[in-house]
Amino acid sequence: MTVQIENEFLIATIAEDGAELISLKSKKSTIEYIWQGDPAFWGRHAPVLFPVVGRLKNDCYTYQNQTYPMGQHGFARDSLFEVVEHGAELVSLSLKSSDETKKVYPFDFELILSYMLEEDNLVVRYQVENTGKNDMYFSIGGHPAFNVPLEQGLTFNDYYLSFSPKKSRTQIPLAGPFADFEHKTLGQTNTSLDIRRGLFAEDAIIFETKGANTFKIETDEGEHSISLSYTDMPYVGIWSPYPKEAPFVCIEPWCGIADDVNATGNLVEKKGINKIAASAIFKTQYTLTAR
Repeated sequence: MTVQIENEFLIATIAEDGAELISLKSKKSTIEYIWQGDPAFWGRHAPVLFPVVGRLKNDCYTYQNQTYPMGQHGFARDSLFEVVEHGAELVSLSLKSSDETKKVYPFDFELILSYMLEEDNLVVRYQVENTGKNDMYFSIGGHPAFNVPLEQGLTFNDYYLSFSPKKSRTQIPLAGPFADFEHKTLGQTNTSLDIRRGLFAEDAIIFETKGANTFKIETDEGEHSISLSYTDMPYVGIWSPYPKEAPFVCIEPWCGIADDVNATGNLVEKKGINKIAASAIFKTQYTLTAR
């Protein structure tokens, strides 16, 4: 099942499976901004990453001396959410802990995804509530994939990434699927970056981010662009599945990151992990601007 919201600028479609944004279309231009999930390249659109982001060593972690299995990016993206609010321009979907989730994640929680249209913006909000009696540890993030090119007659190589503010950001390399913080460098995000296949030869490119950030896919050969902006999410990943010539690029805002190459596997010690106390609520959001 899917639900739609719309205003005079945009129509957004969200699946109840995974609370995943599967379409964002302009009413004026009819441009589809979200990748449509061709499994020949990548069968998803914009999955929700929870309660982990990226890969764990040996696809498991330990908590209070017990080991739990957990696949890449967690289980929310493959879980059925319940629509708890639905208006013309807003929809909210909820996932609660259950006996099934506790087999892999021993915490009581409610995760609410909200999508709200504001003119030519789509605001994506995450709310994580600790409904248990002990501290809760988690990561959360987005993985939206954007069609590149956006317009007919243009190519993948006609586009570039622009960064705001224009400043250098710390870049975290990957060693296989794991973050290698020992070898982080200074990424040249003080200038635009041409979108080329070779950018993704080592998988995602990952930057540390602080404060307000905007990442934009645009071209000088056409009129249309898509940007993703947020405040105070500590990491962003940019990815396309090399060496496939996939016609999309993901911009992924994260509160969390894949295990470090030196990770102990203990969830409490995990790099980038978030902790909230019993009854506490964690909130964050990002905004897509479709032009």
